[in-house]
Amino acid sequence: MEAYFQGSLLDTDQSTGIEPLDVHRTVLTRGAWVDVCTGWITGSDDLFLRLQREVPWRAERREMYDQVVDVPRLICSYGRDDTLPDELLREAREQLSDHYAEELGERFETAGLCYYRDGNDSVAWHGDRIGRGRTADTMVAIVSLGAARRLSLRPRGGGEAIGFALGHGDLIVMGGSCQRTWEHAILKTARPVGPRISVQFRPRGVL
Repeated sequence: MEAYFQGSLLDTDQSTGIEPLDVHRTVLTRGAWVDVCTGWITGSDDLFLRLQREVPWRAERREMYDQVVDVPRLICSYGRDDTLPDELLREAREQLSDHYAEELGERFETAGLCYYRDGNDSVAWHGDRIGRGRTADTMVAIVSLGAARRLSLRPRGGGEAIGFALGHGDLIVMGGSCQRTWEHAILKTARPVGPRISVQFRPRGVL
């Protein structure tokens, strides 16, 4: 299952840890916004390899267009009472909860992990609108580890897409009305690209 991972020379001889949150906010339309913090996780080679090796990744199949097809990525989910697969993820969730406490009004509680093995793995256009995200403003915080991939966003119902190139250890937070009024995706790419792990932190009742 393990795809080949080329570690970053910039990570050599660095201890893995979390930098203070220094985010740059992009204000979108209809009350949506996106925060980006580059290089938030330092020494992230080791964290990537631990997650790649130790998370109980599973493949899923789902019905689409009258067919049952493979979901083009591996996944693993952790509920509010589950122990996260690495202590650094617990620390990241706590720092995010503290930083966004006033805006969010609650803490991040769950974590969903996706493993993109190569450029053929992807996630289609969607918003996290199952649960409270369908009717209320909320936040989804994503930590990106491994190969750089582009997170694309577009207004729901049509409009010009924008994108953020997420690198090794970067953080992106989608907030305000973003899940209701915008859609996001990791699109397939024909260029050679290594494996990537995405860690998504969400508050209670948002999927």
